[in-house]
Amino acid sequence: MAKISINMGKGTLDNTPKGDVIVGIDLGTTNSLVSYMVDDKPVAIKDKDGENTLVPSIIYFDTNHLVKIGASAKSKLIEDPQNTIFSVKRLMGKSYMDMKDYEGFFSYKIIDDQTDESLVKVRIGDKFYTPTELSAQILTELKNRAEDALKQPIEKAVITVPAYFNDAQRQATRDAGKLAGLDVLRIVNEPTAASLAYGIGLDKDANKTVAVYDLGGGTFDISILKIEHGIFEVLSTNGDTFLGGDDFDRAIMQYWTATHQLELDGDRQSIQILRLEAEAAKKALSSQDSFSTTFQEMELSITKAQFNELAQPLVSRTIDACKKAIKDAQLKVSDINEVIMVGGSTRVSLVKDSVAAYFEQEVNNNINPDEVVALGAAVQADVLAGNQKDILLLDVTPLSLGIETMGGLIDVIIPRNSKIPIKAGRQYTTSIDGQKNLKVAVYQGERDLVADNRKLGEFVLRNIPPMPAGIPKIEIHFLLNADGILKVRAKELRSGVEQTVEVRSPYGISEEDMARMLVDSIKNAKEDMKVRGLIEARTEANNVIMATAKFLEQNQDIFSDAEVTALSELYQLLVESVKGEDKDLINKYMDDLNTFAQPLAQKAMDRTISEAMKGKKVLGD
Repeated sequence: MAKISINMGKGTLDNTPKGDVIVGIDLGTTNSLVSYMVDDKPVAIKDKDGENTLVPSIIYFDTNHLVKIGASAKSKLIEDPQNTIFSVKRLMGKSYMDMKDYEGFFSYKIIDDQTDESLVKVRIGDKFYTPTELSAQILTELKNRAEDALKQPIEKAVITVPAYFNDAQRQATRDAGKLAGLDVLRIVNEPTAASLAYGIGLDKDANKTVAVYDLGGGTFDISILKIEHGIFEVLSTNGDTFLGGDDFDRAIMQYWTATHQLELDGDRQSIQILRLEAEAAKKALSSQDSFSTTFQEMELSITKAQFNELAQPLVSRTIDACKKAIKDAQLKVSDINEVIMVGGSTRVSLVKDSVAAYFEQEVNNNINPDEVVALGAAVQADVLAGNQKDILLLDVTPLSLGIETMGGLIDVIIPRNSKIPIKAGRQYTTSIDGQKNLKVAVYQGERDLVADNRKLGEFVLRNIPPMPAGIPKIEIHFLLNADGILKVRAKELRSGVEQTVEVRSPYGISEEDMARMLVDSIKNAKEDMKVRGLIEARTEANNVIMATAKFLEQNQDIFSDAEVTALSELYQLLVESVKGEDKDLINKYMDDLNTFAQPLAQKAMDRTISEAMKGKKVLGD
């Protein structure tokens, strides 16, 4: 990685870097940052005015679907809330069923696909966006900021994620980087990055056990790290991918709504104004004893004591997670040498005091908690560039490994640049009633369609007991050993039927071909995402079509003629849209059909319950 000199007094570059620069990126719920190394020190890149390092993680779409990112989008939260996206990190790798209890918190529309599996989508007008596509917009803004500052193209990055992120969330983050035109060299856990920012682990002779308490805008995790001779070992991690500063804001909103009997009735603009006032209250109460504002010609106020009472259950949840992490690490609180605070929400006084009390020591918050993760990502990038010789980097997979799924798509199980040896797996199911055999085709590469990747082999899992589609649980496990030999195991969990094959020499590919595959994946990322989106929309729509046809057949007699006609018309529009090439049109008709069918489904359920209860006696207390 290139070295860059900077005038720290003026905040200007003394020269421009030569060669590749690997940037570090903190893709945050509330704010995002990009950083790089300057004279062996990590520095967060400021905006053009040289004032702010933070890029608000906010995306605004105007009527022509032109995009504004960051500070320029923030004012639109009130002016045009239904077209302004915030807290998109909370949606990464999530289905609607994961999000339905929080739908009222968002001023934009998230789509109810009425399934547990499908990932959530955001509807803006008649267009639909995945969290991956939205996150890519933020990453593109960060990439542009770095290119403006460093006066050269930026193509490689290290991106951080919460340690508690699952595989789907990590893969979504990788895909967002690729869509933004970045080769994501490593996905790094935020606590590891924070430790690096504090210089912990850079001294090969230092041995420490560190607790990293990370409370951001939307996620919380606590990680216990053992750092010995420059080697980072995660002893345990715990947390909640849906707990953060947003929940403090939400608690204040609910308090004001209840105490003043505010009537919001789905008014998205009023909800957004109230959310921003609650956020302002939370920030103010970190340094003062009370806060007041005016909303709908009414004075709203809250004291620090009242806020602490509201926040206590949330903070207690984080302390409970700390206790579990300590127990899982088989340590005592007294074994922790240092406690590092990460995330803007750690500025809340109750948080700092509670964490210090639990760990029985003063917490370390000397580095700006908003910047610490991004700064650590820059240090990690420096390690990857070979400039930090005392930190161990284990061998990594040069290309992603995955299997073929419906529609000819690849589902990545072991992402590129994963440390080896590694074991990873996912669960799948059948798509046809009574299916007895399942073909498992293994691919290597970075493109979304299997046709654009390299096939390593395939086998068939036979003798699956015949069951309705969606009932079998088939677990696919990849085990990649230190010699680069891949073992693939497929097991149907209900019956115990399983098969294992060995795929040898998964890296039997030239450096030139590998480089070409990586370049192609970045160059074609937008087109690949478009194709993937269309295939996924068609697959999802076909499931809805089959379910609607069955629903109509079974329940037509309880609906009015007008209801049957309307449902049939929406059904037919969806059927026709699947034949076309417009992903957004398919999603629109699918959303319209699901929205219309919801009350009908409730009516059908009420009849089913009523019939089941006929002749039954209900016992009282």
